[in-house]
Amino acid sequence: MRPIRALRAAPPDVRSTRPVRPRRPRRRPAALFLAAAGALLSLALPASPVAAEPVSPAAAASGSPVPVAGTLTPYDIDAVYTAGVSSGGYMATQLHVAYSGTISGSAAFASGPYDCAQGLLATALNACMDTLQDLRLAQLEQATRDRAAQGLVDPVANLADDPVYVFSGTQDTTVRQPVATALADYYTHFGARVRYNRTTAAGHAWITPLGPNSCGVTQTPFLNDCGFDAEAEMLGHLMGPLAGPAAKPAGTLIRFDQNAYAPGGSAAALSMGDDGFAYVPASCAGGAKCRLVVALHGCKQGYAYQGFGTRFIEGAHLDEYADTNDMIVLYPQAAPTLTLDNPNGCWNWWGYLGDSAYARHGGKQIEAVMGMIGALRGGTSTPPTGGTSVTLSSVATQDGYVKAAADGSGAAVGTLRDLYGLALGRGTDGKVNKTLLSFDTSRIPAGKEITRAYLKVDRSSGAGDPWASPAGNRLLVDVRSGCFGGCAVEPADWAAPATVAGGAEFGPFFSGRAVSSDLSPAALAALNRSGTTQMRLGFSAAPPSIAYLFVNQNAPVTLTVEYR
Repeated sequence: MRPIRALRAAPPDVRSTRPVRPRRPRRRPAALFLAAAGALLSLALPASPVAAEPVSPAAAASGSPVPVAGTLTPYDIDAVYTAGVSSGGYMATQLHVAYSGTISGSAAFASGPYDCAQGLLATALNACMDTLQDLRLAQLEQATRDRAAQGLVDPVANLADDPVYVFSGTQDTTVRQPVATALADYYTHFGARVRYNRTTAAGHAWITPLGPNSCGVTQTPFLNDCGFDAEAEMLGHLMGPLAGPAAKPAGTLIRFDQNAYAPGGSAAALSMGDDGFAYVPASCAGGAKCRLVVALHGCKQGYAYQGFGTRFIEGAHLDEYADTNDMIVLYPQAAPTLTLDNPNGCWNWWGYLGDSAYARHGGKQIEAVMGMIGALRGGTSTPPTGGTSVTLSSVATQDGYVKAAADGSGAAVGTLRDLYGLALGRGTDGKVNKTLLSFDTSRIPAGKEITRAYLKVDRSSGAGDPWASPAGNRLLVDVRSGCFGGCAVEPADWAAPATVAGGAEFGPFFSGRAVSSDLSPAALAALNRSGTTQMRLGFSAAPPSIAYLFVNQNAPVTLTVEYR
């Protein structure tokens, strides 16, 4: 990498509160319309992929760390932030809004407000990149409040006083500046502390003193040097006072398997790459309390995109600050599809591949990244000294729920999983629901002593309070070594005996994500190290009236197992 230039700070502009006014629509030839998508979108097939280099020649020459194969293990993390550029900026905002109870602030280069596209590619192009169409900011804000009221995103009250950094270059014709201004306004209306740099003559890019491009261009690798340290400005706003950056990174760049965190077990099915990366400085590896930044590349910047490799990681200028500020950097990776859905390897901010939940709880890429964050944070308590962990997603084809009368008669397999999720409690039909989950626990490394395990679920919707119906009701987890019957869900699973009954428990939760208590020693011993372990979630008493919840629509339950 090049030496860091002397800082010439570009003064950030005060956020404008003027409403975004749409420009008068104009006719364009089709080719020019597609060109307006620039680095963010493309409807053309990509060039033939080239095998990604593990590290670029420039990185090797500068002494930047070469990726080493590994896994995501727990660290002492006390705050999480997201940051991204272009499609990664949209994803950074989606993660922050959807899980504001976990994520403390966000930064976005060259992107717009939360769920701007509303699931429509035409809106993404015309309102969220160009200004041919009004992006309807007030409606986007109200939709956020509505989703929070339904439990589809975390409470909007969490956004108040969160630090948010927004950057928009005056030369950016890919995502025009009124769109970024709408992002700044969106966050301000929810009470966030926004710093908005809108005066730099930058093109469409991540801004970094290590960028090979001049400030005003829009071209690969979309890393532009604008004569000031944008990362100092961004991280300083998110985290407060910073130590200066290291001359070069000296920590460890871990390459890990993203399939372990992908709902359904296939990263490619979500337009994500097999490989993700995490930079861990020596201080965090040694047990220091650290912060986590999730850094999200833009389109055409992913590791698997036509040989791009680790250039975004090398040029982002985050690892240098990580070394001197006790900060881990997670670099999840999107990947191109071989179809027209996402040929440029963009993050999902308009609902491609049919993921209608892309911007909320249950969004497949969101849940994959949240799983990575969870693995790095290590659940709700400090893991055993010297321990490590594996996070297993439930096997979607074997998950489901069964329902029966309170006495167990008339058992049947539930049919609303694909519409609402996995049911628990007493439904409107008077039946009592229990959820069945399967995990491939043969993935727990052989020869290791299991020290702890716990489940995580996300609530999709519900009615009433089954924990209070009757008073003191408990949501228990039964564990079966192997399967309750056949591994596919069947009516007999409602009452089939468990290896360990009540091996863990979930306390009351009415939105977002919940973590179970630790599995009991007997339940840990029941984990099948050679195949499948099934778990059955159900309330200890049948609610006398309607009181239920649905969990994990479009997202898997996860089982985290710690061992040594």
